[in-house]
Amino acid sequence: MGGARVIDGGAAAAALRRSVAEAAAELNRTRGFVPGLAAVLVGDDPASRIYVRNKHRACRECGLNSFAHELPAATSEAELLDLVRRLGADEAVDGILVQLPLPAALDLRRIVAAIGPAKDVDGFHPLNIGRLWSGEQSLVPPTAQGCLILLRQVHAALSGAQAVVLGRSAVIGRPVAALLLAADCTVTIAHSKSRNAAALCRAADILVAAAGQPGLVGADWIKPGATVIDVGTTRVEGPDGARLVGDVEREAALAVAGALSPVPGGVGPMTIACLLRNTVLAACRRRGLADPPGLAG
Repeated sequence: MGGARVIDGGAAAAALRRSVAEAAAELNRTRGFVPGLAAVLVGDDPASRIYVRNKHRACRECGLNSFAHELPAATSEAELLDLVRRLGADEAVDGILVQLPLPAALDLRRIVAAIGPAKDVDGFHPLNIGRLWSGEQSLVPPTAQGCLILLRQVHAALSGAQAVVLGRSAVIGRPVAALLLAADCTVTIAHSKSRNAAALCRAADILVAAAGQPGLVGADWIKPGATVIDVGTTRVEGPDGARLVGDVEREAALAVAGALSPVPGGVGPMTIACLLRNTVLAACRRRGLADPPGLAG
């Protein structure tokens, strides 16, 4: 193993959750309300059920209200839209999360549009996306926000850094690129159609790997001393059972990089923590209040 710093996503997530809990307690004490997150699960996908259960538990641990809505897989789009609109009108609900993936018969774009930008804690609404790219205040997709928080564990200032985002998904790649631009990085987005993606990545001071291809990024893709954020999470079967594998070859990267967020234990824990952060931010902004000091930025 080389000398690269391993970025502890678990510790960063725990610190953020403490800040969320402190902000929620202060809002309850001084303003008389508790931020609330409503999670909607359609169908019985086992992984989705686990994710939603973990989010509810995290809410309770941070002193947030949590509202669960479980619907059968045969739920019609009209029924789901009706629920989303009712949650949008519910003053106890500050954030609405519709767990993905949805059954194929449901149009995600229509569901997200019905949530509205003020309660869109996933950051998927077109207005939130536009505000993010325009440099305006918005609710940012939690995983992308988690990447930036981990980068700031290593870099006090990101301005001027050469950053490459490997992957262009609407959930991670594009919002990460927007956040890096807002931090004054010089940003390149590489993807499956890029020519010589390895050379592009090798020029980066900061590399965010979000391609969804396990082990794609080897040592020869990484600039010596670079900071590498591995967002990939692919479950692979092995002789000892299933395990999570990132887009980056971990041991090879540790021999070259200056810092690496591992899989598991890197970006993963940040996603729920940033979702809770978004819920508190949404609660404050809907009421015309300033962002809590520990959650601003």
